Amino acid sequence: MENDNVRQHLGRIEKDGYTIVEDAIAPDLLNDLAADLAHLERELEVVPATNDFEGSQTLRVYNLLVHGAVWQQVPVHESVLPIVEGVLDPGCLISSLSSINIGPGETPQPIHADDMLMPIAKPHPATVCNSMWALTDFTEENGATRIIPGSHLADGSPNYGQHYDSIPASMPRGSVLIWHGSLWHGGGANRTDERRIGIAMNYCAGYIRQQENQQLGIPPSLVRTFSPRLQELVGYGVYSGLIGHIDKKSPMQLLNEDGSHAMVWDAV
Repeated sequence: MENDNVRQHLGRIEKDGYTIVEDAIAPDLLNDLAADLAHLERELEVVPATNDFEGSQTLRVYNLLVHGAVWQQVPVHESVLPIVEGVLDPGCLISSLSSINIGPGETPQPIHADDMLMPIAKPHPATVCNSMWALTDFTEENGATRIIPGSHLADGSPNYGQHYDSIPASMPRGSVLIWHGSLWHGGGANRTDERRIGIAMNYCAGYIRQQENQQLGIPPSLVRTFSPRLQELVGYGVYSGLIGHIDKKSPMQLLNEDGSHAMVWDAV
């Protein structure tokens, strides 16, 4: 993505807390992701949860990076990652990669902020930056993500379960919604006869603990097949030359049994 375009999206996130990148994902990749997700839902016999946050008519598959090479293209996608790196920084990590398949009859998800469990005062610089890939059209009728523009600048988080006026982040298939982790938002109600399918590609700052434990959740033998950038994103890098090292070595050195790493102290 061109620098000017990235800056425009970053400006929207700074002001409104979110941006939508239309035509971000090529149709072939969308088709491959949708087909593989449908296969996984059948193979894993996925059923809805029984709580109001995950939804009673919504199918979710977590830890998607263990389920095939096609998912490795999602975290490093050129239409998304440069914007996320601008919100956080290039030391960001994958927090989680999951699917959210909202079925007919689903009720609205409670409005929340993705960083509301972190005990730090608001507003604050982004510690989380999340994205939603539209594998189908997202409309107000089928459950498009509900957002409250500008709420990332609020001095607190929403009261869970309370009603708040919001707008739908409507977008065509192939678009990606990217938002600051403090933005108040929630999944919408699906009042149609079709499913609303999205991929939640979530990132956190390099100094924040990840939502899904990537190092235990993904076998090292599989991580060795990842590109170097994807290895860093799942947590095998070292943040600012210090955070995450093992005996002054990068986890990537130990994983791949080669390379070197300069500690922050070496530069002092």
